Amino acid sequence: MNGAQALATIDWQRPWLAPLALLGQGAAQHVQAGASVADALNLLIEAGKAPDPGVRFVPQAALPPGMAYEQFICAESRVPTRDNLHDFFNGLVWLHYPATKRRFNRLQAQVIAAEGVGARRGPLRDALTLFDENGAVLLAPPELHAALAARQWRSLCVELRPLWRQARLLLLGHALLEKLVLPRKPITAHVYKAQVAIDCVVNVDHGLATDMAPEWLAAKPFCPLPVLGVPGWWPENENFCFYDDSLVFRGVRPMRP
Repeated sequence: MNGAQALATIDWQRPWLAPLALLGQGAAQHVQAGASVADALNLLIEAGKAPDPGVRFVPQAALPPGMAYEQFICAESRVPTRDNLHDFFNGLVWLHYPATKRRFNRLQAQVIAAEGVGARRGPLRDALTLFDENGAVLLAPPELHAALAARQWRSLCVELRPLWRQARLLLLGHALLEKLVLPRKPITAHVYKAQVAIDCVVNVDHGLATDMAPEWLAAKPFCPLPVLGVPGWWPENENFCFYDDSLVFRGVRPMRP
C-alpha cells in the first residue's frame, strides 16, 4: 500500500485523532494530490497552517549511510521521512509537540555521542523510544491517575466513569497512532507519569519538555492503558464486561521474592 492509499484508510472522526485531525487532513490531502509525506508536512509549515517546529522533513535518502537517525536530526534539524503511515504520524507529532520531540531527540543524541549506538539502547534511550513510539499524556482528576497507577480497571473505567468528562488523553506515540488506524482491543498506550502536574492541553508540550529529566525517564515512569477502554472512545466499552478481559486489562504484577 503506498502512502496515499494508506492515508485514505484513516478515519479522522476517531476521538483519539481529534487533536491531530485538522493538520492531519491537510497533510493527507497534499499526499493524495501527489506530494511526498515530507513535502506535505513542509507545505503546512510554509503556508503558516502549522507552527514552525524548528525542523524540516526530508526524504529518507537524505540520511547518510552509517549515521544514526537521532544524530542526523540533532545536527541538521531535518527529519528523514518515508512515505508511510508510521512516518506520517511521526511528522504530525512533530508539528503538535515540537518542544517534546526536540527534547527526545537531544537526549537520544547525547547518549549516542557519549556511548555510541551499541547493540542495546540502554535504559534512557529505551525509555525515550518507548514513549516516542507508544506514549500518551493523561490530563485528569487525581482519582483517575491513582486508579490507573494501581491498574484498578473497574474503578478507572466504570465506577469513576463520570470523571472522564473532565479528562483528556493525548496520544503522542506515532507507532500507537499508526496501530489505531485499525483499532484492536489490546492496543496499549504508555501514559507518562509527570513529576509535576500538567494541568491543561496548552501546557502539554512545554510541560513535558521541561519535566523529562534523564534520571526520571530512565526509570520508565509509565502506566499502561488499553486505549479502547477509555470511556467514550469505543462503543463496545459501554458494556462493562469489556473490562473483564484479563489478557488486556491486567492487574499489577506481584513483586518477586
